[in-house]
Amino acid sequence: MKKYETFNHTADLGIRVFGKTREELFANAGYAMFDILADLENVQVKEALKIKQEAPNVEELFLSWLSELLYQYNSKEMIFRKFAIDKLTDRAISAEAQGEKLDLRRHQLKTEIKAVTYHELKVQKIKDYWQGQVIFDV
Repeated sequence: MKKYETFNHTADLGIRVFGKTREELFANAGYAMFDILADLENVQVKEALKIKQEAPNVEELFLSWLSELLYQYNSKEMIFRKFAIDKLTDRAISAEAQGEKLDLRRHQLKTEIKAVTYHELKVQKIKDYWQGQVIFDV
């Protein structure tokens, strides 16, 4: 099963993310966002950051998760390539994002993501897999 696919949306960029479990879905969403931001081939796992988020429902948690990862990228210049979900419910996530500090001598940036939006936000179970969808303001 592929991790994700992109789709164009006016001046924005959408992703559809897939996972056999909700945990895999959230991990793949983090990977997809950073794969859009930068070429992950040269990103090494040198640091790990614990992330905890809460939200009223699973869709808002999905958005909150990605927004927090984007915040860590913008504020602390962290670039992540691996995600370990420790605990996930409909309203809370505890996870670890793994990567390193952004180094423009080694890391090639691709697409700037300004924000994660609520537009067309979805998380749903389809047969035997999970699918999430979100639009990025680029």
